[in-house]
Amino acid sequence: MDFKKYFGPGIITGASDDDPSGIATYSQAGAMFGLSTLWTAFIAFPLMTVIQTMCARIGMVTGRGLAGTLKEYYPKWVLYGTVGFGAPAIVLNIGANIAGMGAVGHMMFPNIDQLYFSVLFTMLLMVFMIYLPYQKITNFLKYACLSLLVYCIVPLYHDDIAIMDIIKASCIPTIQYSKDYLMILVGILGTTISPYLFFWQASVEVEEKEHQHIIIVDKSHIKSMESDVNSGMLFSGIIMYCIILTTGMVLFPNGITKINTVEDAAMALQPFLGNSATLLFSMGVIGT
Repeated sequence: MDFKKYFGPGIITGASDDDPSGIATYSQAGAMFGLSTLWTAFIAFPLMTVIQTMCARIGMVTGRGLAGTLKEYYPKWVLYGTVGFGAPAIVLNIGANIAGMGAVGHMMFPNIDQLYFSVLFTMLLMVFMIYLPYQKITNFLKYACLSLLVYCIVPLYHDDIAIMDIIKASCIPTIQYSKDYLMILVGILGTTISPYLFFWQASVEVEEKEHQHIIIVDKSHIKSMESDVNSGMLFSGIIMYCIILTTGMVLFPNGITKINTVEDAAMALQPFLGNSATLLFSMGVIGT
């Protein structure tokens, strides 16, 4: 088996789906409504796969990212409108993610203010993007993504696992017609299908095409890309599922329903799963 075929740029896209702001949203869902939102992971998977495959095809076939494609083939108002609507959401999302990294950094080292961690992570990311070539960055990110597997470990710390309840919640959609529940559904879909991932996926396919010196895209290239995207989205869905499962099993039954930040989610798990589970949770946030 060609390992790289199933562990390419798509895995980074999948991990980016589970960014700190996404982790906070999934934690809120589990804390507020228990296991009743587990089914959303199965609904989100085909939606993520289809749209990321579309973006990847655009980048691979045209040799341009989304913005470049819009500039080349559409009127200027379409380009400016897309960038104008997308940029604020992307910038705010990046800010929320860096703040989340700073929060868990402070939680691991309480004597250092989270602002210093946020500044540190920002500087590191800027240095990586400016001075490191694309291939080195992606090779590093692919393995950093594996830190998210800690969310598959955390549920195992829980002694009382109701298998039948989990299967039922996963297979039978439960919809509560309340403002909070509908807001959580919108939040889950919004953070799972993030705009910046569309731009990333298209652009990364252009980079991969140039790195591999591909001149003509054939069916084998398309098939390899689809396998990569599918495995990345599957990875994302599993992590999302495990986060909702963990908070739904641990926080919801104990009446802890107010989760506003990633730090809140990690700290809320500490009394029930111990320091090691909270540490694993924090490592996952920083890794993603």
